[in-house]
Amino acid sequence: MVAKRQALNPPILPGYTYVRPLGSGGFADVFLFQQNMPRRVVAVKVLLAKVDDPASTKALASEADVMAGLSSHPAILTVYEASVAPDGRPYLVMEYCPGSLATRFRTEHIPIDEVLSIGVKIAGAVESAHSVGMLHRDIKPSNILVTSFGHPVLSDFGVASGAVAGEEDLIAMSPPWSAPELVQRRSSGTVATEVWALAATVYTLAAGRAPFDVPGGRRSDEQLKARIVRAKYVPTGRDDGNQELEDALAGGLRRLPADRYPSARAFGEALQAVQRGMGLAVTPLEIPRDDWGSLPDALDTPQGPSRSTVPVDSSRQRRTPAPSRTGTTLTGTGTGTGAELQSTPLSRGILIGIIIAGAALVGAAVAALLVLGG
Repeated sequence: MVAKRQALNPPILPGYTYVRPLGSGGFADVFLFQQNMPRRVVAVKVLLAKVDDPASTKALASEADVMAGLSSHPAILTVYEASVAPDGRPYLVMEYCPGSLATRFRTEHIPIDEVLSIGVKIAGAVESAHSVGMLHRDIKPSNILVTSFGHPVLSDFGVASGAVAGEEDLIAMSPPWSAPELVQRRSSGTVATEVWALAATVYTLAAGRAPFDVPGGRRSDEQLKARIVRAKYVPTGRDDGNQELEDALAGGLRRLPADRYPSARAFGEALQAVQRGMGLAVTPLEIPRDDWGSLPDALDTPQGPSRSTVPVDSSRQRRTPAPSRTGTTLTGTGTGTGAELQSTPLSRGILIGIIIAGAALVGAAVAALLVLGG
């Protein structure tokens, strides 16, 4: 058994007061801080690797700007600030969420109306990311956090920014929710794999288990992957569900990418149809306007030595659209492999080391939240 790595000391951050550690992972430590102005508690995720060159610092700032643009969506985690501590460790200041869906589905029979509502909201978040050329690439229950007001928000977009042209070997995989083409390493992420992960996540919340886990049984990773590749759909078993629910979930979990819903939006609309069929209130599918999501032109110019241009306001307090991110497209191939993220001037300057570390950094918050929320 490998001993758990001891967390590093928290950084000294001007304007913030350290409270306590939240958790640690392989690439980052997570701490609870109090921001002094405006006064609020925040989660600060600190990379273990130090950044000591201008290019890496600019890359971190650019990634924070991408996240800031996305976090104007009400179902995406808000990023407040990105910077580099005096000791050289880069960090992100993010909205503190006291809970997640990481284990709730295992310990609680989540009401079907809540399952559908979460599914529609997260589908809107994913569709919004796709609209500005961003793949999430690791959608799963533990990456859906719950704010202090009970709102579900999608987190961990660090892996998303790893979709740089030529980096096909960078594959984020969480097998219980990964599509067959990911499990077989035939893809590094497409719109079709995101649709699969969305459907698998909603299925998990409804059934209390991942789609291809054996109910009440043990399984090896290889056995699980083999079932995913076969993709034989097994109904959720919900007494309060209906055939429309099963059809909607099965439509996102089809083996061939071209046979799935063509977009996160289409999957969200299918869940809305289920809500109507059940006589439930229909959750709005929040899709951005055409001019949403682009970052300022200044993003491609050199930024300050450490501070990014991330706004401070939370999206759930001030719902203002952001401008469009130009030059980024998410296009379907028409071959059944989904949509591939294309390279842009923004992504070309991002260092792969920071990308990988940033991905793990946000992922580390999940473990931290579990420590708090149980």
